[in-house]
Amino acid sequence: MNDMTPPHLQASQPALRFGRLIGVSLGPGDPDLITRRGWAALQSGARWAYPVKRAEESSYALGIARRGGLEIPADVAELVFPMTRDATALAKAWTRAASRTVEWLASGRDVAFLVEGDASTYSTFRHLARAVRELAPAVTVETIPGVSSFAAAAARADVALAEEDETLAIIPAAYGVPVIDHLLDEFDTLVLMKVKPLLDEVLDLLERRGLIATSCFIEKVGSPEERVVRDVASLRGEKVNYLSLLLVQNPKRVRGELRRGCRKRSEASYIPAAAEAAT
Repeated sequence: MNDMTPPHLQASQPALRFGRLIGVSLGPGDPDLITRRGWAALQSGARWAYPVKRAEESSYALGIARRGGLEIPADVAELVFPMTRDATALAKAWTRAASRTVEWLASGRDVAFLVEGDASTYSTFRHLARAVRELAPAVTVETIPGVSSFAAAAARADVALAEEDETLAIIPAAYGVPVIDHLLDEFDTLVLMKVKPLLDEVLDLLERRGLIATSCFIEKVGSPEERVVRDVASLRGEKVNYLSLLLVQNPKRVRGELRRGCRKRSEASYIPAAAEAAT
């Protein structure tokens, strides 16, 4: 069948085909924790991009890939995401980063954005993906999951984040001591991310609540600079790294009654399995 589309409505050039934007989770520091899927994406010929706080600054995420023995592409590029709460400065930075990314994607080549930890958890990648889609809605975004810092920290400290019916909360420590104090009564385990600014205040709270002995501090887990501190009180007055967290367990928490199953059976109609088998 002949194309009956009027000449003035026919496209003068083929539609632009974007490459994929891929968030590649690298884990929190140990390159052995990079998944096979993440490793394959980094060796697929995609252009690498990595986040930094300032131009020409070293990248923690790129360092993980380098320690893993991956060959760093010659055209690897940084994207600057400043650590500021200035809304205007942030908006400009996001626009610049997204614009550069869309330019790379417009060539049809995939872009692999390197992410420390997991790309779905407190990650720069989700912000970048939204900004890219605002500029180019046709871009396909793929997220490759990875090992989170708190999962790796729990494994390193040999503690369970949650067992059976226990509850777990993960929050930035920046929410403040009153919120943390409240959550200690609601959850069996509390993961406090980025504790650097409030460390002494949090330690004071844990001491008042009698939870110093059931807390553990982990810094830059999986990296050569990893540090695990079980005597968390010894950290008072210390300036710790930004990439640090506290695992706090509250074994004294009073739990409410759980509702099990879809329907509560009466005692009269309940036949123990052993008795049923005997009949």
